[in-house]
Amino acid sequence: MRPTTEALIVIDVQNDFCPGGALAVADGDAIIPRINALMDDYAVKVLTQDWHPANHASFAANHPGAAPFSITRMPYGEQVLWPAHCVQGTTGALFHPALRTDPADLILRKGFRPTIDSYSAFFENDRTTPTGLEGYLRSRGVNRLTLVGLATDFCVAYSAVDAARLGFDVVVLEGACRAIGLNGSLEDAKATMLDAGIVMEP
Repeated sequence: MRPTTEALIVIDVQNDFCPGGALAVADGDAIIPRINALMDDYAVKVLTQDWHPANHASFAANHPGAAPFSITRMPYGEQVLWPAHCVQGTTGALFHPALRTDPADLILRKGFRPTIDSYSAFFENDRTTPTGLEGYLRSRGVNRLTLVGLATDFCVAYSAVDAARLGFDVVVLEGACRAIGLNGSLEDAKATMLDAGIVMEP
């Protein structure tokens, strides 16, 4: 067991991000056995869950004429328009059935505000509206985080960079993550994480 000052943050291992899902990440389900095994090593375990209303502004379907994966401008900056995914109450929004969820101390739902997306487990995409995760981790005495999950180049990377910005020591286990890979997004995300002082491990 690792020290109680360390937490495992499992990002968005949900049906819609796994093969067969609405926004499937290649081999997204292949990381689940390793994540399940890691849970026994950490005293603090947090699972995040994308939890969008059907009218979410990040869905291409809510922008007439817009193609999925195109870019639009939102008040908070550029936004990828995604296929509808992880809609509240749907099967796609549920955790993958192979993922161990019982050990979780906290399940954090994000992206539930209709007008703003939330890649990061710590902030909405305006980078200022908090999710409450920082306060929870501080109250548990946590100062070091290990991040795993989906997808490396979006929700994992945004969460890792925000965590580092907040002063946590951050490790990303690349082998326990998978990427979407959208126009160089993985390479860009890895460079950003390394610049932020995040440790990348296999």
